[in-house]
Amino acid sequence: MRELPKSESELTWKDLEIGAKVVEPGNASQYRTGDWRSQRPILDINQCNKCGLCYIYCPEGCIEQDEEGYFKAGLFYCKGCGICAVECPKKAITMEEE
Repeated sequence: MRELPKSESELTWKDLEIGAKVVEPGNASQYRTGDWRSQRPILDINQCNKCGLCYIYCPEGCIEQDEEGYFKAGLFYCKGCGICAVECPKKAITMEEE
């Protein structure tokens, strides 16, 4: 892995080892992996019933509940896979092109 300047504390997907190997357990939260996304989830809070299925099905664990009870994707990590939109029973999540 290339060395980063001391002033640069945020790592991106470009800083991963070739082959995206995990070289130290639990390090995924250090990398901004949402940069390679081609689509992002958009939540329509008027349709959302706060069921949390998007949270349960998200393979990246990037969906978190806000103070109002809505589940929103953290775009820092979201890869744009669209599983949350497919699993949403109210169709409150749509995928928008980046």
